[in-house]
Amino acid sequence: MGIRGLMSFVEDHSNEFFTDLKLRDTKIVIDGYALFHRLCFNSNLELRYGGDYDSFADVAQKFFESLLACNICPYVVLDGGCDISDKKLKTLKDRAREKIQMAHSLSVGGGGYVCPLLIREAFIQVLIKLQVSFVQCFSEADRDIMTLANHWNCPVLSSDSDFCIFDLKSGFCPLNSFQWRNVNTIKGTQDCYIPAKCFSLDALCHHFSNMNKSLLPLFAVLCGNDHINLPIIETFLSKVRLPLGATSSKGRRHHRVLGLLNWLSHFADPTEALDNVLKYLPKKDRENVKEILCCSMEEYQQSQVELQDFFQYGTYACPAALNLDLPEWVLVALAKGQLSPFISDALVLRRTILHTQVENMQQPNAHRISLPIRQIIYGLLLNASPHLENTSWNVLPSQPLAFSEVERINRNIKTSTVNAVELPKDHSDLSKLTELSLAKRQILLLETLKVKQTILEPIPSSLKLPISVSCYWLQHTEGKAKLHHLQALLLGMLMGPLHAIINSPDKEDLREDGARMLYEEFQRVKEQTRPGTRLDLDTAHIFCQWQCCLQMGMYLNQLLSTPLPEPDLTRLYSGSLVHGLCRQLLTSTSVESLLSMCPEAKQLYEHLFNATRSYAPAELFLPKGKSNKKKRQKRHGTSWSKNRVGTTSDTRCWYEGSNRFGLLMVENLEEHIEVSELE
Repeated sequence: MGIRGLMSFVEDHSNEFFTDLKLRDTKIVIDGYALFHRLCFNSNLELRYGGDYDSFADVAQKFFESLLACNICPYVVLDGGCDISDKKLKTLKDRAREKIQMAHSLSVGGGGYVCPLLIREAFIQVLIKLQVSFVQCFSEADRDIMTLANHWNCPVLSSDSDFCIFDLKSGFCPLNSFQWRNVNTIKGTQDCYIPAKCFSLDALCHHFSNMNKSLLPLFAVLCGNDHINLPIIETFLSKVRLPLGATSSKGRRHHRVLGLLNWLSHFADPTEALDNVLKYLPKKDRENVKEILCCSMEEYQQSQVELQDFFQYGTYACPAALNLDLPEWVLVALAKGQLSPFISDALVLRRTILHTQVENMQQPNAHRISLPIRQIIYGLLLNASPHLENTSWNVLPSQPLAFSEVERINRNIKTSTVNAVELPKDHSDLSKLTELSLAKRQILLLETLKVKQTILEPIPSSLKLPISVSCYWLQHTEGKAKLHHLQALLLGMLMGPLHAIINSPDKEDLREDGARMLYEEFQRVKEQTRPGTRLDLDTAHIFCQWQCCLQMGMYLNQLLSTPLPEPDLTRLYSGSLVHGLCRQLLTSTSVESLLSMCPEAKQLYEHLFNATRSYAPAELFLPKGKSNKKKRQKRHGTSWSKNRVGTTSDTRCWYEGSNRFGLLMVENLEEHIEVSELE
């Protein structure tokens, strides 16, 4: 992120370029993307099992509690989608490749840093719960963060080295030296503060012969940042003699940073410096390179966006978004984080990036399972604005339904073309989508997920969407999900209701005791699934597929203005717990024995299981080994008639009165299959 090599360079000279702060009694503008990555990667969270969202939420809550204790008022600013120029596409593709390599490393027991798929959504839910003010920008947030911080004359908290270039009135505090876990008290008072370091742009310029700070944007684009990577700049760097100056032995590590800063310090202003850059280039390239460099340098100037309007009035004007003539409700939902940047990218660029998880790299990427949901999302976005139809990046007239997806294939990436689903006329005008009745929006959602509304009636409202998604997942897993996978997933969903019972003000002692015992048992299972435990790659891949279904189910639900309530991700899925339960269910534990201590949880589990099992393939309920036998019979020509499938359904009906949660059904099915095989 940011300018290559700059952050490590300034940190190597921290005594010169940073001042110590005792941060309290102030506003602070926080780079949301940088913060949730920092909290995810520097809090000893388990990253192999798809996300312990509950643990992440606890860490995030403690972070904001530390700010509150010091009377620091946070304003979180999140990146949106890519802008219409798509200038960061190469950088994003490079990062996608790096993420695949790290995910592979994690999957085989190595190290690496890969954010769980829904970490951004979980982070936003935490912000809402804690009533932390936040906004989601239309595209990249850096300039808007700088402009807001300067308007309020307060510091910026980030880990992006671009903030070493921005001219910030109150400075930039790097996250890695922001000691929020070490809140101190001023002697003789009760006033608290957070020890931090603040970068000084003036100190940097002073170190390099009092260079003009307006030269720094040119330094950033010559050094290489996320927006520009011109091969011809290497021509300039190979020809110019970059003076390293008097440096320590660390200088070689930062050869380019040091050389460019020393070289630029000899010029009075950016115009003179740029002219001297261009003279090293072939004449035929100079005008084009000059235009590109000047355009890139603009990225470090004040933004026209005034985010303070959003925090004061709940809305703000973004010229780039307004020029696209998008529906007003879409702009408002994007600003409030009610629509994902995925939607913005699909809308503006007809191109999306599907993020890799810690999955089985030898299998097709986990996002393949949710393609039909994405095709409906793309169908809803087809006719958003005539301005988008006339843009140069758009699809060819011969492919009016085409969207591009950057996805994993093996251990690399490729760009695939996907066609949107053409929807009925009343669904195809994005500006009027919110005018559709709740019933119509809910029907479209449930039809996409291939779920009947009646099966959701006994399900608590907070779990209706996850259960619908689970039904879709069971229908699309090609028989790879097993009974213990479904059981573990549903048991994990009980964490939210258990937490609610334990923390209910009108709780009954007996009811609370059972819920607390089960909750603590789940916590024990989760704690046992810590580093050192071998990752079952097939199980990991199956749950990655489920998360992909949940992600796109949530995005479709959001686009339809939430016909089903949005689930609380922080209490819905804990990867360590679900993987641990899988292991226990295969070896030593039954669902019935686990739930015997809490009748409320047992009853809820029954409702969840009954709703999902009717959508599961018959093989899911076969005992181990029978599924393979069935496949062998198919290969040898043995037919499984509709009557036999019907008998299996009858067995399911027999199960209705049972409290064995699928275990008795498996035994009964085994008897039935054995009889069928003799016929």
